[in-house]
Amino acid sequence: MSERNELRDKKIPMNNGRSIPALGFGTLIPDLGDTLRATRTALEAGFRQFDSSERYRNEEAVGEAIQEVLREGKVRRDDLFIATKLWNNNHRPERVKPAFEASLKRLRLDYVDLYLMHTPFAFRPGDDQDPTDEHGKTIYDTGVTLAGTWGAMERLVDEGKCRAIGLSDVGLEHVEEINRSARIRPAVVQVEAHPYLPQWELLQACNEAGIVFLAFAVLGHSFEPKLLEDEVIKKVATAVGGTTAQVCIAWALQRGTAILTTSTNAEHIRASLDVSPLPESAMEAIKGITTRYRFNKVVETGVPGFIPRKADRKGAGG
Repeated sequence: MSERNELRDKKIPMNNGRSIPALGFGTLIPDLGDTLRATRTALEAGFRQFDSSERYRNEEAVGEAIQEVLREGKVRRDDLFIATKLWNNNHRPERVKPAFEASLKRLRLDYVDLYLMHTPFAFRPGDDQDPTDEHGKTIYDTGVTLAGTWGAMERLVDEGKCRAIGLSDVGLEHVEEINRSARIRPAVVQVEAHPYLPQWELLQACNEAGIVFLAFAVLGHSFEPKLLEDEVIKKVATAVGGTTAQVCIAWALQRGTAILTTSTNAEHIRASLDVSPLPESAMEAIKGITTRYRFNKVVETGVPGFIPRKADRKGAGG
């Protein structure tokens, strides 16, 4: 997989007339120093799509890495596709714009290319990102609707500092609900997807609606079952002369999705861009994998699955 080809620079058209680079770098990295270094490495390696969130608590580090590379003239802002997300405690319509502007300030950007609703679950409004009661149970906000939050996000597009809006950590029912009522339809739906969770039905629905399907956790996770140690994936990797990570990335890109991959290892970051198309036999073999597993349960409750809660910054991301 040493030769560069169309997968590295692939772009997918969005329904707002713009395009999103198919290969994206996720910035869910708990340590701020690691975030800055990894984001800068990804920029210099050739990544042009970057995903962030107010909930990751590291937008400042992401913004600093971007500004460093921009100042050095190594990339132009117009060449970058930057996304961030609205967290659950800011779903009330009157809280959406202040949350968005705070993210812009932390990222040190005049606009973002994509603003996502991080999950469809609304938490109690306030400064606490993970409000819980005396029993440790999440406190939800019943005074706001999905459509109400979406309407406030639509107004951000009207004001010009947000090029597109979308949904994250949702099921098919949420996508259909917004599509029925939205004035501005979602440009992107970001969800966990990999050979153990291919989400074919949601992918088909997105394709039919003209929505870009953006997959995270494309390499699985460090938890069991370990996707990168799957015998089918290993067999394909040996056959094509690549790593199991490169195989999973190529599979995702070839089936038409955009993807996010995350690493603090410079070698792994660069290797993620060094992907080549898989033969059809390999695509069919991976499609035939029967293991089914969801690593991140955030889609069920809105509670962070990979990212640390409260002040704990030692957990894994999500």
